[in-house]
Amino acid sequence: MRTLVIGDIHGGFKGLKQVLDRAKITFKDQLIFLGDYVDGWSESAETVAFLIALSQENQCIFIRGNHDDLCHKWLAQGEKPQLWVHQGGQSTIESYSKMGDKEIKNHVPFFENLKSYFIDKENRLFIHAGFQNLKGPQYEYYDTAAYWDRTLWETALALDKNLTPEETLYPDRLKIFEEIYIGHTPVTRIGKTVPVNAASVWNIDTGAAFKGPVTVLDINSKEFWQSDPVWMLYPDERGRNVY
Repeated sequence: MRTLVIGDIHGGFKGLKQVLDRAKITFKDQLIFLGDYVDGWSESAETVAFLIALSQENQCIFIRGNHDDLCHKWLAQGEKPQLWVHQGGQSTIESYSKMGDKEIKNHVPFFENLKSYFIDKENRLFIHAGFQNLKGPQYEYYDTAAYWDRTLWETALALDKNLTPEETLYPDRLKIFEEIYIGHTPVTRIGKTVPVNAASVWNIDTGAAFKGPVTVLDINSKEFWQSDPVWMLYPDERGRNVY
């Protein structure tokens, strides 16, 4: 059995289907999705519908992303802050406008049941963004850091690559887990479009919301598969660049 981790999707349903096909997933694989299923390309509702169906046949763990939390608040409570609308929410609203009320209602439990984080038996953490408590995300007073924090990734990137953990003030947060898998902050910001490892952190957000692909990584072998750059699959759209 493989354990496959999947990075941010942002409504890029075509990219998701393509990369899962390229990874040749089977029902024996455990699939861990790192969040941000919606907001960006035009098929957010279709993406969620697919994931719900996928979970009925495959072993899936769904982590909550910040965009998923915002979408959930809109679906369940009608909250529609303008910042969310302009940061990809409009595409999600338009996607759900094509669905009936009953089908939309059936999507709400998906968002309600998303996990803030997951820790496996090998003490590997899967989380959308990060955490701030020095003992780990399970000790946070509020779970919002799990899907909003960027300091964990920034800290990992800032470490001097020429120094060992013993030679520098190695941050306690990076010592707790064997490995940490995140999304949230696109690696395209540092000029990459493949998974990036910094310290104990693996960032799997390869920029699908903008100019990058959707990525699947085997956490044991570190082999990975990618879709085409998602913008090429939606040639008449601009993804989150338009909002």
